[in-house]
Amino acid sequence: MAQRRPAPEEVQPKSFAFNAANQKWVAGQVAKYPAGRQASAVIPLLWQAQKQAGGWVPRKAIEHVGDLLGMPHIRVLEVATFYTMFNLE
Repeated sequence: MAQRRPAPEEVQPKSFAFNAANQKWVAGQVAKYPAGRQASAVIPLLWQAQKQAGGWVPRKAIEHVGDLLGMPHIRVLEVATFYTMFNLE
């Protein structure tokens, strides 16, 4: 199986945050899960981040999703690299 890695640092944006409309959408997605299970929203949040970022998931988006869900960044990176639906470059 081929290794999937984030894009090189020189093409990574310096920051990422969901826009106002997506913040509202994210809150609705996270609210669907019971307390303590919000990490289950990682896939829809990464998908939304990919859409907002123009078709790929930057490293800062992975970190932002992890921060929103209270997950270690490496766990979110594991999800993003495992599922081929996420474009890392």
